[in-house]
Amino acid sequence: NPYAGLVEHLRTSWLSGRTRPMEYRLAQLEALGRFLDDKKEEILEATAADMGKPCFEAFFSEILLCKNELHQTLNSLGQWMKDEHVDKNLVTRLDSAFIRKDPYGVVLIIGPWNYPIHLLLVPLIGAIAAGNCVVVKPSEINKNTERLVAETLSCYLDNDCYAVVTGGVQETTRLLENKFDFIFFTGSPSVGRLVMTAAAKHLTPVTLELGGKNPCYVSDSCDVQNVARRVAWGRFFNAGQTCIAPDYVLCSLEMQEKLMPALREAIAEFYGPNPKESPDFGRIVGDRQFRRVQALLRSGRVAMGGQTDEGERYIAPTVLADVLPTDPIMQEEVFGPILPIVVVGSMDEAIDFINARPRPLAVYAFSCDSKVVNQVLERTSSGGFCGNDTMMHVTLTSLPFGGIGNSGLGKYHGKFTFDTFTHQRGCLHRNMGLEALNSPRYPPYSQQKLGLVTATFEVKRRGTCTIL
Repeated sequence: NPYAGLVEHLRTSWLSGRTRPMEYRLAQLEALGRFLDDKKEEILEATAADMGKPCFEAFFSEILLCKNELHQTLNSLGQWMKDEHVDKNLVTRLDSAFIRKDPYGVVLIIGPWNYPIHLLLVPLIGAIAAGNCVVVKPSEINKNTERLVAETLSCYLDNDCYAVVTGGVQETTRLLENKFDFIFFTGSPSVGRLVMTAAAKHLTPVTLELGGKNPCYVSDSCDVQNVARRVAWGRFFNAGQTCIAPDYVLCSLEMQEKLMPALREAIAEFYGPNPKESPDFGRIVGDRQFRRVQALLRSGRVAMGGQTDEGERYIAPTVLADVLPTDPIMQEEVFGPILPIVVVGSMDEAIDFINARPRPLAVYAFSCDSKVVNQVLERTSSGGFCGNDTMMHVTLTSLPFGGIGNSGLGKYHGKFTFDTFTHQRGCLHRNMGLEALNSPRYPPYSQQKLGLVTATFEVKRRGTCTIL
């Protein structure tokens, strides 16, 4: 295997204890911060070259949110690393019981193409903070960003503990043949299954950050202009190539007719009369992806947009009306600048529609009535939830981010990333003396000993009190 030597080298470094001291972890994290500062312009240029990503969107999503994660980790690492002392029973009252925060060892992080810096570095921050050695595999689809990461990241990090591997499907397949101690993958559910299958051969734990069709319910009671702006921003940010973008709208026929002019106004406000000429609207990442998204335009009725240019990989911000659940666009994640609207008769019908499909990465609900928003929250299941906005929940490092079921496995962001890459090791350190306390558990057994063991080991339920 072409990567066996690399993985073995990193494992030797990890076994030496090199990555364990807090000072070492902080130094590597600080170096990662310098990478983001020094290479800021190159990151903006690379993402623009790869997918026409506007400078504002690239800075916000690829740099600012990364630095937020980094600073949160640097501010809190000392606290996160501390042993966590836990409750004890009567027998162990004089002993030390605690959870030790151990690194897993050598971990693999496989990044996607839609946010090629953010979705590679945010898990890397947590993996370094937790004391692991890491192999990072950037997406080969973003040629310019891949080259930037491969050529420059190693100049900032300790090459004995952190490595970048490039290549496509063949290289990734060979890489996955090696035994890692943890694998973190961001991508599609179909590839996620392949990663999980490869991990299973070594009984390697995984986090899978996948996608899905994120529903957006809009009730009849809402501020239509605000809904249109917030939904349009979430749908068309990064030309729709965002795993947590609102994938489709569920609303009444009356609301669909109100939303149409409001969405048209919001798109014109954001991108001007011709979005193709706007510096603030991106492009589809590749030819294959372009053709896939373009084919989805045949669903429903094009209410606005619909223009395409294969040479530029441009698809206009598009809204499709009167989309049927059986239409092609409702059978897969859109992952492009197309917003389908599906008409439902009521909130109950919308909730049934959501629950009849695989659990999504996010559910969105808009209403001036908080009871409606709470009903959607309580009666659906998803990786995350955001009421009266789209995507903003992922800007908080205090909230866990991750999927459930078809949309993923595991969570990260902030301390949750540190926890993801940490083995929580249960530890009990007992006193060598006081052997008389242990006698009741030793044979020969007796009813009297059983009574003593029960009294000293039993966890009793607290009494309940009802106030009338």
